Amino acid sequence: MPPPGAGSRAEPEASGEVARLRAELKDTKDRLLRQAAEFQNYKRRTDTERLTIVQSSQVHVVQRMLEVLDDLGRSLDAASKLESDQQALDPMYVKLKEGVELVFRKFNDEMVRLGVEHIQAVGQPFNENEHDALMQQPAPADTEAGVVLSELQKGYRMGDRVIRHTKVVVSS
Repeated sequence: MPPPGAGSRAEPEASGEVARLRAELKDTKDRLLRQAAEFQNYKRRTDTERLTIVQSSQVHVVQRMLEVLDDLGRSLDAASKLESDQQALDPMYVKLKEGVELVFRKFNDEMVRLGVEHIQAVGQPFNENEHDALMQQPAPADTEAGVVLSELQKGYRMGDRVIRHTKVVVSS
């Protein structure tokens, strides 16, 4: 049998120990929850940074490829001018032109698949966020000043981001 008074001294020690352990457990849970929240924030931040890097890389590649697309378009325009000047065309020429048209269409389809779209400019009011004015011309009778009259080089956007401004002639 325990000595008298021994049980009463053990009880305050045990309850003090339980209180200390509960406080320690609460601190540990608190620390764990904070670390989990910090990890979620870190993960969200790195996912956002990775997405930004991927999008930036895509834009960089697409910008470089736009020059190739322009060259293909100019080749087809030159071929159309040649056709209008000549009546009979060599069958080899026709086949070559069809091949270039096919490559041009596939290239355009891939650009669309990547989210690249042409910025419509002709007939629109000049917008410095999308257009780069290279020249001004007097406005025709039925056109207001500040309207895009012609497009010298196509502009493109990818989502909300303009990746190349349209080079335009604006009415004055």
